[in-house]
Amino acid sequence: MNPILAFSPDQARSLTGLSDRQLRYWDETGFFSPAIREEIKYSPYARVYSFRDVVGLRALAVMRKKYGVPLQTLRKVGAYLSDRYEEPWSSLSFYIVGKEVFYQEDEAVKRADDTGQTVLTFALIRVESDLRTGMRALQRRSPAQVGHITRNRYVASNQYVLDGTRIPTEAIWEFHDAGYDEPAIRGEYGHLSLEDIRAAIAFERRRRRKAS
Repeated sequence: MNPILAFSPDQARSLTGLSDRQLRYWDETGFFSPAIREEIKYSPYARVYSFRDVVGLRALAVMRKKYGVPLQTLRKVGAYLSDRYEEPWSSLSFYIVGKEVFYQEDEAVKRADDTGQTVLTFALIRVESDLRTGMRALQRRSPAQVGHITRNRYVASNQYVLDGTRIPTEAIWEFHDAGYDEPAIRGEYGHLSLEDIRAAIAFERRRRRKAS
């Protein structure tokens, strides 16, 4: 299955458990902004999150919800780390002591103290693994989508695509027109079914007949 490299706000919400209000507030206040941000109101492309963005957001969501770390604490940590690391929330390993956040740099845990509190490892690798599981669920298609053609102006530049994917029917047709049989085309798009391939070819054949 092809990896998702860019995420809409809806997908970011689904994968992190954060609300749209939180994402907007964090962006507007400069706490956490997406990789692509345009000043276009109501545009679906106004905010586009990268994979590393979503890893970082999921890490922050776990710190807030599971460990109860105050947002003000995370703001201070973020301000401190952003001067030292390009993507601190998605690249560092964190530790939680009480409600305080510590991070690992090489072999040292910065700001370690002698409070005697148990240090709970916040395993970022687990966050990333959980995120990939969520991505697979996000890409899973319902039976009703298989073999169904759809069109959305915000998906694949408004081309006709197989429902639940970003694969244009025209791309399937081009393989067919080049002499690929159905199993060979499916080999190029492993997550599609033969029903998808046949539906795309039939759709494009009808479209071309109408245009001629």
